[in-house]
Amino acid sequence: MSDCLFCKIAAGEIPAKKIYEDDEVIAFHDIHPVAPVHFLLVPKIHLDSLAQAEAQHQALLGKMMLLTSKLAAEQGLSDGYRTIINTGHGGGQTFFHLHMHIIGGKPLSTNISEISTQ
Repeated sequence: MSDCLFCKIAAGEIPAKKIYEDDEVIAFHDIHPVAPVHFLLVPKIHLDSLAQAEAQHQALLGKMMLLTSKLAAEQGLSDGYRTIINTGHGGGQTFFHLHMHIIGGKPLSTNISEISTQ
């Protein structure tokens, strides 16, 4: 999509502090971190949200889930981390391109409402 921020980042049109990239996904540091480590994992194909994912996206979604642990460890999150996928307006999603937040580097509250993410 021509006006999608994450599509533009994935295409290299907008710079990002990348930590990983391959043909299917890109991971980069969030510009408004809520913890010492806060990065996003984004598929390069445009999906508005998790609600639009279909069976054809199963391998990509599985890859993203598995890649999360590898990238979290590389970012020093050996003590644990939180993953968040906001889905739709009611789920707090404000950027309508599927993306996963990986957050850690400090003790996180068990009350997930204490961490706000886009």
